[in-house]
Parts: sequence; structure tokens; C-alpha cells
Amino acid sequence: MANLINLEQVSKSFGLKTLLDGVSLGVQTGDRIGIVGVNGGGKTTLLEVLTGIEPADSGRVSQTKDLRMAVVTQRFELDDNLTIGQCVVEPLGLEVFEWASNAKVRDVLGGLGIVDLGLETPVGQLSGGERRRVNLAAALVQDLDLVVLDEPTNHLDVEGVQWLAEHLLSRKIALVVVTHDRWFLDTVATTTWEVHDGQVDAYEGGYNDWIFARTERARQADAMEQRRQNLARKELAWLRRGAPARTSKPRYRIEAAEALIADVPAPRNKVELMAFSKQRQGRVVIELEDATVATPDGRVLVDHLTWRLAPGERIGLVGVNGSGKTTLLRALAGEHELTAGKRIEGQTVRLGWLRQELDDLDPSRRLIDAVEDVATYVRLGKKEISASQLAERLGFSPKRQRTPVGDLSGGERRRLQLTRVLMAEPNVLLLDEPTNDLDIDTLQELESLLDGWPGTLVVISHDRYLIERIADNTYALFGDGKLTNLPGGIDEYLKRRAALEAQENSGVLNLGTQLSDAPTSAAPKRLSSQEERELTKKMNALERKMGKLDQQTEKLNEKMAAAAEAVDTEALTKLDAELKDVAAQREELEMEWLELGEQLEG
Repeated sequence: MANLINLEQVSKSFGLKTLLDGVSLGVQTGDRIGIVGVNGGGKTTLLEVLTGIEPADSGRVSQTKDLRMAVVTQRFELDDNLTIGQCVVEPLGLEVFEWASNAKVRDVLGGLGIVDLGLETPVGQLSGGERRRVNLAAALVQDLDLVVLDEPTNHLDVEGVQWLAEHLLSRKIALVVVTHDRWFLDTVATTTWEVHDGQVDAYEGGYNDWIFARTERARQADAMEQRRQNLARKELAWLRRGAPARTSKPRYRIEAAEALIADVPAPRNKVELMAFSKQRQGRVVIELEDATVATPDGRVLVDHLTWRLAPGERIGLVGVNGSGKTTLLRALAGEHELTAGKRIEGQTVRLGWLRQELDDLDPSRRLIDAVEDVATYVRLGKKEISASQLAERLGFSPKRQRTPVGDLSGGERRRLQLTRVLMAEPNVLLLDEPTNDLDIDTLQELESLLDGWPGTLVVISHDRYLIERIADNTYALFGDGKLTNLPGGIDEYLKRRAALEAQENSGVLNLGTQLSDAPTSAAPKRLSSQEERELTKKMNALERKMGKLDQQTEKLNEKMAAAAEAVDTEALTKLDAELKDVAAQREELEMEWLELGEQLEG
């Protein structure tokens, strides 16, 4: 392995804030490094000093001779007067029409959707997201030793993120990437750099391994770090129990980490939240009946759609860019007129909507005043917190809360917008790309807040980790006029998209269960009072059984903790089997409870 770039005792400050303080590190051939840290903590500064875009205040930055490096930052560096083909293809010494003859160019242009934009299209006509994709394509078509990327997954859909990860893994080049996309980080990175307090800590592995390491560090930290420890433990518990563990080796004392999370419950109690949601929302939330949703130019996105959101339901909505996700969300919110059909909204619905567009706020008002304009206190689950406390949980220190809105960065304005939405205490929450401009710590805080939030949730996101973490059901728009339920989640979506592309010329595919074609004459059967009482009685009995299983689970966890302390592996194995059996019984009861609930709702 050869050194490509070295930093020796490098420092960099902006104004009074020191972002890098005596940092020494290096990038070698074959390294795949992910950079994480809070917004404003120095991630992009490290990247720019590393690549020579910004000079260091002190220290030494050296690069190997004849280093072939491409850098894609969040700055737009393309010439508006050039076409896409001139920016991407011609620098390779090819004529624009020759792009298909080069396998690498063909793969990149297809994978990033550049061909669909038209190679003759002037760059000046592109949106910000399209320019980012062209910039990324112009880098990836080159023969490189090192590629440096700053938030490359922004403006890519789920499929594009998957393609980019697979493309980078297939190439024998070094990679340095700043990203908040945890699935992407876990997939491509073999080393993680955390930038904080002017320092850079290096960890082996991707996101999952970094969480293990940071949890252990937080466990040993002082009381001021207690909040970070709790969040990290909660995230770690979900990683180890809810999602397939991605850790490649037993690093960072996994046994100790397992003991650390032994008493951490599931991220949320679904039964309790759904019961609470019913109290707040009633039986009707938002319903679309025999609805047709179309774009202003007449393109039909969904046709004859009947979709009833249930109290407490958590839905992830995915699809390629341009498939109509945001338009469908607007139709749910009542801000996009249906071409046909009708929208029904429950009387108790309080809608909260995080749009991609930033709120138009008075730039002279302080941040905390903009939050308190909505409410002074908010109840999230069983807790009541102040506007200042919620703002602090979403990354605004007490000092920063006094900052005028006009002085906030784009990412901070996005967080302010999210804070204002949650302060309104909605019971229906529509989130359109909530991960844009949020760092990993803020994402963890958001997920923690939503874990205890009782209401109905629909989220559009290209961040598959977020979808897996906070949504219980996944739906997709495949461009066939239907809304398709995906029991297998994002993995199933990607498989069906691949099958669709492979067979698009061989007839219509059956893409699965679709919420559509419900005849208006086939109204749901109304239950009699006696039937409702019987269903309620059965549900109450199931809740009591689940409560007993919860108590049994708690006792088993206590026994496992004692066995772990005594290093009794035989007892641990037996108790673990019992715990899995109890969990399976509870899941079966929960599914039966949900089915009865659907019957009760009609």
C-alpha cells in the first residue's frame, strides 16, 4: 500500500472557531474512508484541506506525485454554457456520440440517470440536484487513484444510492466520503473518521462498528455525555436486535456491548402507540377513495387508488426521482387537487408537514422566537418539553438559539423547520426527505423523538436506513399508476426495480399487492354494536396476554444479565432460546391484535 495524501499537524480555523487542531492522518491506496460528525464540526473543511481546495493555517499537507484525484463538493463548478456531454464525455477525449462505446462511461451515465437528462442539454438549464449528478458523473468516468465525495447521496433516489455503492465497491480506487447516509456508510467504508472538537478519531469499519466504538466511549464518559450515551445505546440496541447485524468481525468488545444493551427495550412499543393514536385520532385519519392523482401537465401518477391511513400507521414511501412521491404526499395533505375520487380527513386530524422547501421566516427574528411562535411547550409521547429543550435536542445549543434566522445555514434552517413542525404537536406527520442536510447525531435525535410519538407517519426518503428504522410498512410508486405494498421493504423494492428493468420489453410485470381498483360501490361493511363489542373484548384479551409476555421477557432479561455476569454460557444459551420463543409468541399475538383492529375500523 502506498500513501496518497498525508496531513501532518494540520490546523485550520475560521474566525474564532478552530475546526482542525494539530491533525495528523493519511489516505493510502485501497482505503475507503467515511467522514462523520455534527454539522459545522469540520467535516467539509477536513475534506477541502485534504484535497488542497483550502490551505491549512499550519502543518503540512503532501500528495503523492502524479496523483489522479477527482473531488466532488457541494459547490457547483460546472460551466453553465457547456452541455452535459461536453462536461462529462469530451474531457475523456471522446466525441459526445461515442459515449456508448466506452463501458465505464455507459455504466456511469446509466447508473446516475444522466442519459435521461439528454447529453445535449445545457448545464445552465439543470436543477441543483441534476447538476450534482452531472458533477458526480464527470468524476466517476475518469481513471482515478482517489475519489473524494461530499454528501454524494443527496439528490439520489434509493436505487441511485445502491448503484453508487456497488460502483465504488467494484472499482480499485481509494475513497474519502462525507456522508450522513448510514446504509451507504456501512456498505462502502472500511474506516470511519469522526471529526469533533478540532480532532479526528479513526475507527475500523463502517457505521455499525463506529456505533459500537462510540457507545463504549460514551459509557466511560462523564455525566455531561449521558444524553449521547443513551441515544447511542438505543441505536445500538436496534442495530443488534431489529436489523441484520452488519459488523464483519467481533470488534470493540462486542460481548461488553451486548451486556450494555441487555436492558434496552425495543425502540417503540407498537401496541401502546397504536392504542394511544386511536384515542387521539379516532377511526378515520386520512383516506383517498377511488382517487386519481395527476401532475399539472396531465401525467397520471396513480389511478383508482383507495388508501386509508390507520391510526398509528408508519409508512415509508419510495420510488425513483420523478415518480410522483411528493405529489402523492401533497394529495394526502389536501394541497394537490385530485383529478378524480375524493379525500376524507378525520375531524381530529392535526397535520404536520415537513416540505423540501424552506419556510419563509423573518430573517431578523431569533431562532428560539421562531420556534416559540408555534408553541412554548409540546408533549411528545408521555413527556412535555419546552421549545428550547426540543431545539437543543435537534442540535441548537442555548447560545445558537439566540441567533437571527437570517444567519443560519441551509442545514440549520432545515432543522429549524423540523423543530417548528414538531412543536405544532401534530398527530399526522408527513416528512418529505427529512434527512437532507441533517447530520447523523441529529438523525438519531429525530428517530428517538419519533419512537415515542403517537400518530400516523408517512415519510419519503432515499435514506433506506431511516425507512427501515422508523417505518413499519413500505409502499412504492413504480410508474404503473398503482401504489404497491412491499412486505420485504427496501430490499424487495430494489429487486422489483431490477426485474422491471430486465423485463420492461417483455410485457407487464406483476409487481405485487396494490392499493387500487377498489369499486366505489363496494363500501366496507358496517359492524353491528354487538360485533364491535366482541372484537373489542378479543383485543383486550390479547393485550392482557401480551402484557404477561412482556413481564416474562423482563424476567428473562434479568436472568440473562445475571448469567452473563456469572459467565454461565449454558444458562445463557437456554435463556436466549426461551426469549426468542416468547418474542415469537408476542409477535403472533400482536399480528392477531392488528387484524382485529382492522376489522373494528371497517
